[in-house]
Amino acid sequence: MRTLLIEDDRPLGSATREQLVVDGHAVDWAKDLDEARHYASVADYEIILIDVLLPDGNGIDYLREISKRAVSRLVMIMIMTCRDQTSQKVEALDAGADDYMVKPFDLDELSARIRAVARRRGGYMPPICTLGPLSINVAEKHLERDGQRVNLTQREWAVFKYLFHRLGNIVSKSDIEETLYCFGSEIESNTVEVYISRLRKKIGRGLILTERGFGYRLVDTW
Repeated sequence: MRTLLIEDDRPLGSATREQLVVDGHAVDWAKDLDEARHYASVADYEIILIDVLLPDGNGIDYLREISKRAVSRLVMIMIMTCRDQTSQKVEALDAGADDYMVKPFDLDELSARIRAVARRRGGYMPPICTLGPLSINVAEKHLERDGQRVNLTQREWAVFKYLFHRLGNIVSKSDIEETLYCFGSEIESNTVEVYISRLRKKIGRGLILTERGFGYRLVDTW
């Protein structure tokens, strides 16, 4: 599973990353929140492990930040901290964490807790997310609008998924073009506009906003 590890302690971070790789995860390791935000802007994660005390901020504040996005429902989030205080555990869980590990912790226990949370969630992703009139099954690439199946081409799905994983944030035209390059076809000057138009017709015009001079934004209001 694609995993983002946010930990500034280099020995612990290195050991944790090694354990996760052995468990079969693909791991990006950020040493601070600025680096974590960069990773999160260019990749989609199924697991995020967050240290609380980081050089440029508080991990629970970052947890609140990402929990505001609908896409956070697709992500398993675990807090790591050296503070074994009930008040902080409650704060982290109320902010959206799935679990809480007190450092120093046994790496085998970390692996077991990740598996346990995955079982409780029925896998790493909930089967269905909702967005306005849409029901979205990311794993199955299945989309419904008001209970009716919406058929998307591979390229349309790629654009929609890219916007969905950045819900509420502006996505530039060039970012969407990069998403389409992997299909090997030539990108024309109006390619992005064409796919945005097709998506609006299929999912509803009110969900994808044009931010003139900046790009496009998928919103969760209807």
